[in-house]
Amino acid sequence: MRSLTLTAVLVATLATGGSLWTSEQPVSPVSGIKETKGTNVLVVGIDRRTGMSPQEIQRLHVGGKECDCTDVMMLVHLAEDGRRMSAVSIPRDSYVEFADHAHERHSGKINGAFAHGDGDLAVRTVEKATGLGIDHYLETDFSGFASAVDRMGGATVCTDKRLTDDGSGLELSRGTHRLDGRRALRYVRARHVAPPGDLGRVRRQQRLLIEMLSRLRDEGAFANPAAAIDTAITLRKSVRADADTSLLDLMHLGSVLRRLKADQTEFATVPISDFDHRVPEWGSTLLWHKERSAALWDALREDRPIVGDTRIRPSNDVPVDIPPSSIHLRVTDPEVAAAMSANSFVVDNTPTLPAKPRPGGPTVITFDPYWDRYAPTVAAALPGATLRPVAGHGPVFDIAVGTGASAVVKVVYDRSSVEGAPVTGNKLRCPPTD
Repeated sequence: MRSLTLTAVLVATLATGGSLWTSEQPVSPVSGIKETKGTNVLVVGIDRRTGMSPQEIQRLHVGGKECDCTDVMMLVHLAEDGRRMSAVSIPRDSYVEFADHAHERHSGKINGAFAHGDGDLAVRTVEKATGLGIDHYLETDFSGFASAVDRMGGATVCTDKRLTDDGSGLELSRGTHRLDGRRALRYVRARHVAPPGDLGRVRRQQRLLIEMLSRLRDEGAFANPAAAIDTAITLRKSVRADADTSLLDLMHLGSVLRRLKADQTEFATVPISDFDHRVPEWGSTLLWHKERSAALWDALREDRPIVGDTRIRPSNDVPVDIPPSSIHLRVTDPEVAAAMSANSFVVDNTPTLPAKPRPGGPTVITFDPYWDRYAPTVAAALPGATLRPVAGHGPVFDIAVGTGASAVVKVVYDRSSVEGAPVTGNKLRCPPTD
């Protein structure tokens, strides 16, 4: 079962002294590593059940065969001036060349580096793939994550629709919820809820993380050196840190986290160019987008913000995960039909001029539920439109343009950016509750 949560693991890792402020950074053993401003921390979650009782496995809903590999991997960069944190998720199926180890030189899924050489090889492989030196490494497992969340008073999450996933055991109604460690683990492991796959799962992890960091900050967990140390000691019971962690490092970290607001944090996933790169012995893997991922690592190396960098995400158009050219439409209004056609959608009819009067109310998109996965792409181009699923409607989407219609928005097929584009933490937080 794929999974683990990079989420509060990060809280756990950051507050355990993982993100250390060091004036002298160690020299990386991997060639090609350039000097980096700021501090880089690699946080991983291990798919491992060793030492867990059958009862604990059942309670956490983590049955299945373990891979003893990194199920979650996040590279956290703390700016040199202490005014920004950038967290980049590295998908577990990323296809990269491993750093040198006991085997002949080879490539594989990045999560397999741990299985081949534990944390040391995982660190050196990330360094080789990114060109960034890793200053500190932290890891946890299923039990550690759940314990960390419980020790920190739970995790807040929100959803605008019901979420269910048999694989992770997730059952979550619409709204805002405070989850204990067991339910938080299910939330961050879920892979079969919309949007499916690792990008959606990673974004949920990032949402949970920023909520936990913001709440801990608001509740004074890092308010002063004593509080920061107490928080770190609590979390360290659940997370394994590298040997270089010191009390002074923890105090510096608490000081940094105390000052950071949500809009001073950034979250992203490595840009992907191929989501199904087939490799013998490894199966389906992910290939990083060469230029955009290089721009991401350059920004971190140079201690620059990643949000707004047009080299990492080159377009301001709304990203969608289905090519508009694969979606057929019928549109009632000629102006909207032309705009949707210019957006690369296939418009099967040509409304005549002059246009018929638009009915009152919003634009309505009618479609067969079978094509539910395609609906968000259509809706992205029509802000404010209402989705109306009708069984048996067929493969064409009907768009009845209403008087409340907004201008058609330009969309771009960029699956990697739908859930992975760089955003500031305040964009991922739950809306305020009354």
